[in-house]
Amino acid sequence: MFNRKAKNTIDSLIGSTTRIAGDLHFKGGLRIDGHISGNVIAESDAASMLIISEQAVIEGEVRASHVVVNGVINGPVFSSDLLELQPKARISGDVHYKTLEMMSGALVSGKLTHDVVQEPVLKLAASAA
Repeated sequence: MFNRKAKNTIDSLIGSTTRIAGDLHFKGGLRIDGHISGNVIAESDAASMLIISEQAVIEGEVRASHVVVNGVINGPVFSSDLLELQPKARISGDVHYKTLEMMSGALVSGKLTHDVVQEPVLKLAASAA
């Protein structure tokens, strides 16, 4: 009904006792339950899904096509498709999104920017008659 993609598989998991210092680049689906001090970036040429659980903390930039947040992000968030903010989501940073779902209780301390994808403009050739 709402034209959502059915691709919701998780390929990798970062457990709640895991701490990563440095940037994390991924492809496909990723669930984070741990603490990351660095940027979390999905490959831009393919669909991606990032789930940030209630226990997760990210200190850095987040980039993915579909992002589900129920934890803490201290940094900017870029979602090229859908951004879902669950009730315990806490974001301190600017948020860029195409589509946004925000539940009651979610908190964003920063600027919300709706990134509009420019549709190609059709130009009609005027007849020279």
